[in-house]
Amino acid sequence: MNTVNETIDLSTLLPIIAPILVIQIVLMVIALVLCIKAEQTRGPKLMWILIIVFVSLFGPIAFFLFGRRDGR
Repeated sequence: MNTVNETIDLSTLLPIIAPILVIQIVLMVIALVLCIKAEQTRGPKLMWILIIVFVSLFGPIAFFLFGRRDGR
């Protein structure tokens, strides 16, 4: 019988968490490279770098949607 207080084994969570972590790291690296190489961004580059690094999965996505300028 399963109880609410039963601990969750790491081996059951790893297949769920690992792909999310890989996607997060790949998006972060791509966004950081594009931000650093960009001549101009919408807002200060330092602000975007901090958002990309510290806002987890949504920081890089926000940069791709709102931070890049068309004049690459």
